[in-house]
Amino acid sequence: MTRDLNTIRNIGIMAHIDAGKTTVTERILFFSGKTYKIGEVHEGTAVMDFMEEEQERGITITSAATRCPWKDFSINLIDTPGHVDFTAEVERSLRVLDGAVAVFDASEGVQAQSETVWRQGRKYDLPCLCFINKMDKTGADFEMSIQSIRNKLLAHPVVVQLPIGSEGGFSGLVDLISMKAVLFHQEQLGASFIEQDIPAKLLEQAENARIQLIETAAEYDESLMEAFVHDEPIEPELLKRGIRKGTLACKLNPVFVGAALRNMGIRRLLDAVTDFLPSPLDRPPVKGHKPGKKDQEIEIVCDPDKSLVALAFKITGDKHGDLYFLRLYQGQLRKGSRVLNSTRDRKENVTRIFEMNANSRELRDQAQAGDIVAVVGLKDTLTGDTICDTKKPVELESITFPETVISMSIEPRTSADRNKLAESLEKLRREDPTFSCKYDEETGQTLISGMGELHLEILQHKLTRDMGVDIRVGRPRVAYKEAISSTGRGEGKFIKQTGGRGQYGHVILSVEPIFDEKGHYARENEFANALVGGSIPRDYIPAVEHGSMSGLTSGALWGYPVVGVRVTLLDGSYHSVDSSEMAFEQAASLAIREAIKEARPILLEPIMRVEAVVPEACYGPVQGQLIAKRGIITDTRLHAAMRVIDAQVPLVEMFGYAGEVRSATAGRGSFSMEPFCYEKVPEQISEKILANYY
Repeated sequence: MTRDLNTIRNIGIMAHIDAGKTTVTERILFFSGKTYKIGEVHEGTAVMDFMEEEQERGITITSAATRCPWKDFSINLIDTPGHVDFTAEVERSLRVLDGAVAVFDASEGVQAQSETVWRQGRKYDLPCLCFINKMDKTGADFEMSIQSIRNKLLAHPVVVQLPIGSEGGFSGLVDLISMKAVLFHQEQLGASFIEQDIPAKLLEQAENARIQLIETAAEYDESLMEAFVHDEPIEPELLKRGIRKGTLACKLNPVFVGAALRNMGIRRLLDAVTDFLPSPLDRPPVKGHKPGKKDQEIEIVCDPDKSLVALAFKITGDKHGDLYFLRLYQGQLRKGSRVLNSTRDRKENVTRIFEMNANSRELRDQAQAGDIVAVVGLKDTLTGDTICDTKKPVELESITFPETVISMSIEPRTSADRNKLAESLEKLRREDPTFSCKYDEETGQTLISGMGELHLEILQHKLTRDMGVDIRVGRPRVAYKEAISSTGRGEGKFIKQTGGRGQYGHVILSVEPIFDEKGHYARENEFANALVGGSIPRDYIPAVEHGSMSGLTSGALWGYPVVGVRVTLLDGSYHSVDSSEMAFEQAASLAIREAIKEARPILLEPIMRVEAVVPEACYGPVQGQLIAKRGIITDTRLHAAMRVIDAQVPLVEMFGYAGEVRSATAGRGSFSMEPFCYEKVPEQISEKILANYY
């Protein structure tokens, strides 16, 4: 049985850490009737933060999905993490959603991670509403929050609600569409409310704000523009239509207010989700292509009657088998189906389908285009893979994740734990695309890499607490990279004669640095074939490319991956009998090593974008700390009695900084950081790092 796709909303809640995302989500679940009791983050009872680690720390670590009803609509809701270490959870959630609600702390406005998640949403052209939360908090400033959204995010906030009072005096809101005041009952912590006429002292401000709202929305609806120009009364439904059109075009970001902890403004926010955010039918068709042929584009439309196309965006371990989260873009999926993983060209079985509600689930017989469900039965599928009809293969664009910036060594305490560790690491790798591991044969240790110290700590706890592996861990260390500062040329010959058929490969190639549009070393490496004539047969060119890229990935000089390099194949030779793909791979690897040495290799380190919030009186010492850490101060600004410092600091210098900033500010300071770029390590520091390496 198919459902009306116009009544479905697939949305995510995104924000900086501690802006109140999970609290907003818990109220949505309660007021929509999904839960009978409100869960609290600070009490460790939040429905969406169901992991033990999340409840202990009071933060969201994994994105949790649930479905809740609101009036005649069905809302698929994903609560995403706010901490930068778990940015992959945000990335893969936003990739499959149709719209988002960005939550802001009214006393802070746009914060560091707010910018990151907003950029991620813009990457996928997600229509987005803004919810100014914590209007009851000391220092709450509605106008400042609006300005920060406009200036820092370069967004287009359009005020749909005005707050009545702020801080301890926040008592309700003015709805500019209906031109009514909504007052919340304080004794019931905002759980009930009354609508009444706008108070006289706010009437002029509300009328001016409504004119501005109409003027902005009229640009996106001809009927609204005509009514506005002719000074006709504007009906609420007409105004809603104009706001909706502007929002769906990603030209407007309607702004709503409230205080989620006191249950204020949540029902109006739910109305806004159904009124202004898109259904799956409102989103443009998704672009796919024939497997292995990116130039042959296929348009995927949200139609349950067409062939199946879905994207696997998340995998979680479960005692009954791995759960694979799918977003269905086209067609229908039934339990017991045979499907194709077109990314890996493997046929898979879907044994069961679940509708997820945080950590509980409800069995379903089928799912259709527009749904987000979890399935059991897949074996070879990874995050970002396409699941489709076996007879009509199509491949969707995969999900790209940021590179890891930090690693640490781990080793099993006993030989009995060795196999268990290998299995557990493979399980983590399947679940978390920003986790990687490699075995160091020289030390006998395994290096695990992640997005930050907290990420590594969570991974370590998963291994010991959840998977029961007894391990020893080393100190976290930075994931450096190598690059080149000039051009270089290398020649590689791989010749072996052992009786019978030998091995022969001969390659001459050059390397040169390449940069992105911001002037940083490019993340990816490139390969170009500049051969003239047939000095190397065409069949061996892929082997040369593979050998070159493998040589760069494993580190040409110091063991760190090399980035931002264009490799050009210039010349070479072959033997009609002894040449092979393996020989040319080895020759290319030798040539790369020689070319990198000639191209003056340098070491790159991850630079973090840091935002420190400290009392004005502590500004000097904290600024001095950051500069002493080789930091560059990019901006400072006053926010109430606090000073906000923006800086760019090498990651290696930030280990243990949480304790330092607390000490310098008597516990009142805080900071957040996110990866910014890779930059050259100063020579004297580079020498120390390499001395430790050897």
